[in-house]
Amino acid sequence: MPEPRYDVIAIGNAIVDVMAPCSDELIEELGMARGGMTLIDADRARELYDAMGPAREISGGSAANTLAGLSALGAQCAFVGQVADDQLGQVFAHDIRAAGIDFDTSPRPGEPPTARCLIFVTPDGQRTMNTFLGASQFLPADALEEEAIGGAKILYLEGYLWDPDEPRAAMRQAIEHAKSADRKVAFTLSDVFVISRYGDDFRALIADGMIDILFANESELGAITGENEFEAGMAALAGKVPTLVVTRGEQGAVAVHEGERAEVAAEPVEQVVDTTGAGDLFAAGFLYGFTREQPLAACLRTGAIAAAEIISHYGARPEADLAQLVKTKLG
Repeated sequence: MPEPRYDVIAIGNAIVDVMAPCSDELIEELGMARGGMTLIDADRARELYDAMGPAREISGGSAANTLAGLSALGAQCAFVGQVADDQLGQVFAHDIRAAGIDFDTSPRPGEPPTARCLIFVTPDGQRTMNTFLGASQFLPADALEEEAIGGAKILYLEGYLWDPDEPRAAMRQAIEHAKSADRKVAFTLSDVFVISRYGDDFRALIADGMIDILFANESELGAITGENEFEAGMAALAGKVPTLVVTRGEQGAVAVHEGERAEVAAEPVEQVVDTTGAGDLFAAGFLYGFTREQPLAACLRTGAIAAAEIISHYGARPEADLAQLVKTKLG
């Protein structure tokens, strides 16, 4: 096999995050699902945007956030995602390229506009996300470059993008490209609501050996396995994927890799400001260590350090020198 050009290539929603602090009362007043992620239409997006206070616009999207963390750590990355030919599309493209990530997907003309996620952050740091998927739902299979996918150590896919028909077909094709090139496929389950709709698809991918690294949080583990107890869920899934990584919030994270199990405590944080992107950055840290064949415990610790940095400030992109932070903490 030729030497990989990328450590990780990811396919995901190309979204611009619009974030603003808010009160608990506003969450109730607007009828939002506190702490969750809700898909919304254009009318609801306008309503919620009008109700927001002063906001920050930062390029986001689950897989793109993970790549931003990976790039900050020193990894070579590429992103595939659909934006529209509009102002927010230009913002997204500029931000991701400025982070050192290759992004060559052509913008889509006309409607719908570039996706945006309206994030309301309550005083405890909990984020309530309302996502208008816009142009990101129309990523065609012909946007994929087989050579680029085959030239990455890992293909990383986000479950959120499994919902629309076109991206789902593109992701299935990308998995085939990666497997034919003998590359690994990593998949993040993203959210319980995604599993409720497409759990059978994900279980089939797992059963067919199409997923090499699976990321989940504790709730998603229960949803995909049908097990309410954590250890029962781990036992049900650990033997079905070569590498299983499960985050547990304040309780840290657990990984099982080819029979080896490792656990890590959550990194201490002086103040939790915004939990947006915590799982995305955990995946970034873990994958960085994994692509460098570090011990399983070190992969988990790097993930925990990256997640702790991201929840200490607003936004899902690192603000500190992540590579130096990891180097300092790991020694």
